Amino acid sequence: MIHSIKAVIKIRLLKWYLAALVLFAIILALSPQQIPVVIYKFSLVLLSAVVGYHLDRSLFPYASPGGYLYNKWKEFGPDFYTQKYIEETQLEESLDNKIPASLPSKLCAEYPVLDEYRTLFAVVLIRRALIVFAVILGVTLGL
Repeated sequence: MIHSIKAVIKIRLLKWYLAALVLFAIILALSPQQIPVVIYKFSLVLLSAVVGYHLDRSLFPYASPGGYLYNKWKEFGPDFYTQKYIEETQLEESLDNKIPASLPSKLCAEYPVLDEYRTLFAVVLIRRALIVFAVILGVTLGL
């Protein structure tokens, strides 16, 4: 029982899911005839986010954020670099005849970016966010 509670608590964005359910329940209680409209508008927002993402991918096929990483992120898991960094640090410390200190994995990036492309990587992420935002805004204001 305790394990299932911990699993539920670790759900990403749990507070937002609960807030959405509470707001949906309020709409259901106050104005049940608006439920189809809310579902329709929510599906439009989700659809426009998907369209915006694929629009960015089709407009800029060679400028994907994954292209600026050290390695292909799909081949290596998020713990690959963390474990590699910990092993290298412990090896260096053992060569210096020091006791290896415990290294928290939060000091390492899950998917490190090439040093020369950090600014470009940030610009690519902002570009994608702006394109998705513009499509969502266009769809929601237009309908």
